[in-house]
This record gives sequence, structure tokens and C-alpha cells, in this order.
Amino acid sequence: MNHRYFLKSTKEQSHIQLKIGIVAFFFNLIILAVAIVSGFYILFILSIVITLSIIAPFFDVPTLKKNGRLIYYSSLFIAEKEKNGTIIVHGGSLFDYVFVIDKTLNGIQRTNFILQHYLEGLLNLIATCEKDHNTSVKIKGTTYILNERTANKIGLKTTKTDFIQKLILTYNYVNVLVSNSIAKKKLSFPNMNNIKTFECEINDLIERKEFIIALNNKLKNIATNSL
Repeated sequence: MNHRYFLKSTKEQSHIQLKIGIVAFFFNLIILAVAIVSGFYILFILSIVITLSIIAPFFDVPTLKKNGRLIYYSSLFIAEKEKNGTIIVHGGSLFDYVFVIDKTLNGIQRTNFILQHYLEGLLNLIATCEKDHNTSVKIKGTTYILNERTANKIGLKTTKTDFIQKLILTYNYVNVLVSNSIAKKKLSFPNMNNIKTFECEINDLIERKEFIIALNNKLKNIATNSL
């Protein structure tokens, strides 16, 4: 897996987290001073909420990966451990975008890169489930990168995004904004209506496996030819 953070030593990883924590602390200290002077204490509260939303993945994701609660099937496709016959999958977080996406890529190249790693992750997940004879398990995930047309082609079905997921996404709006802007290589405000939840059984993906492989290879070739 080509993930710059996980290729670093434990000491280097700790230094990165320490730097992030220090920057966040001093940023909020400055906002606190501004809030005291101006009397707008809500500014400090908002600063804390937004800062925690942005930096949380840089601490949570490595920890959850380390204790086995998150599994990387590609550098931008992650899954939780199976629970009650369902595997919750996630596209890369802001943390992953920072350490995986090549900064020289333009917006279209970045979107193709992200989608290709989604497909690569799906294929690796399929392979694992086939190996474990666990192909009836259901997968479920929410994304703003994968459109409904492409999702349906690879075997995913659109389902209603539950209230808790909507609440989480609303709380993390600034985080999603930064992630979306990195993906597009420009300031890009996410339309929450474009965020979709998809689900299917692994068997549904297996039926479309050849199409997924072909699309994955196509996106790989596009990335190679654009370098």
C-alpha cells in the first residue's frame, strides 16, 4: 500500500501527530484571544469544533488501523470489521488524501485517482471475501466521489442515508469541504445532496467483477498516460 504516513517509522508518525496537535492548540489559543477581546465567545467554540473535525482523522484512523478495527484494502478504501453480516466501507479520509494524493495532479486526475483506488479496494475486498467463503456478506458505504450511475454499473444499489450518518456529515462539513477541495484541487463546497449511501452483497460485486477490473485498469492506464 503506497501510503506515505504508514511508510514512516513509529517515531516519525508520532512527530507528525505532535506537530498537528501543537498547530491546532496555538491556532485555538489565538482564536481564544480574539474572542476575549471582541466578546464573541461563540467564535472560540466554533473554532474548537471545526479544528477537532479537521484533525480527528489524523489521530483516529492510525489508531483504529493499529488495533484492527479499520482495514485498508487500498490506500483510499477502508473497511470496518464485519458486524452483524455487514461491512461498513469508507473512502479515504482527509488524513489519507494528505498522505496519498500526488500534489502535482490536476483536479480531473485526482478524481480518477481516487475512483481507481476505490475500485482497487473493492477488488481486494472481493478477493478476501472469496478466500474466506464469505460472499453473502453485505457492504455499505457513503461517498460523494462515486456517482450513482457508476455505482449501479459495478453492482452497488442506492439506499437511504440514515439520520445519524447525515448528522455526522453535517458536523464534519468543514472536513468534507477541505477533502473535496483537495480532490478537485480548488475550493469546492460539497453539495450534501450529492452524498449517496450505497449497499450490496459481495455476490452482487462478483457478478460485475470483470467490469470492475476493466474500469480499474482503464483508470490506471489514464493515470499512467497522464504522467
